[in-house]
Amino acid sequence: MLEGKTYWLVGASEGLGRALAAELDAAGARLVLSARSAERLESLAGTLKGEARVVPCDVADPASVRQARQQAGEIDGLVYIAALYEPTPAQAWDAERVEAMGDINFMGALRVLGQTVPGFVARELGHIVLIGSLAGYRGLPGSIGYGSSKAALMHLAESLRADLDGSGVKVQLFNPGFIRTRLTDKNDFSMPFLMEPGQAARHVRQGMEKDAFRTDFPWLFSLVFRLSRLLPQPLYAMVFHRR
Repeated sequence: MLEGKTYWLVGASEGLGRALAAELDAAGARLVLSARSAERLESLAGTLKGEARVVPCDVADPASVRQARQQAGEIDGLVYIAALYEPTPAQAWDAERVEAMGDINFMGALRVLGQTVPGFVARELGHIVLIGSLAGYRGLPGSIGYGSSKAALMHLAESLRADLDGSGVKVQLFNPGFIRTRLTDKNDFSMPFLMEPGQAARHVRQGMEKDAFRTDFPWLFSLVFRLSRLLPQPLYAMVFHRR
């Protein structure tokens, strides 16, 4: 299903994005690799066996996104993995840091999708993959900026799915738990079911070859978050809020 297809990976230079590039390359996909660091993208492309083109892109810059989309050319699919994370409680609100998370995690996705979805719709063919987070299910301590922006991205995926269902444009949402990356290295708390990037990338690649809209993983850990939506707010606060 992925073999011979061209996928634009936005946020491919590090962590899950870098690991997913290797997974898709092994599956026979052609890749367009985007992130801010051309050097990191070139080093990634040098490790891949198949066709991989480097197209630097800053998702916070609309002009950069437009230029990157033009350089990417005709694509069969888009994977938006770009993300920024800084653990930030409301008591230590840092306006610049919080706004940057919203800009990269959500607004960046809107900019990239705005340059991509119309073409998919016109062709009645395409594959949109968005990487959310289990942290987006409900509000969590220290998640100002990150959890909220991921929740917005997850809502966006559901809206895209509602509009594009049956159009020939496939929409998928992947919500991982903790992945060992330079982002989660900032956490000073225990991270249950911590995954390596390659492990998480396999979940995404395998899911991309199926038809399910939403994939939450690891499954057992994700069950905690999915069931939390059923809890009334007072009970949820007792379980999840920091005392």
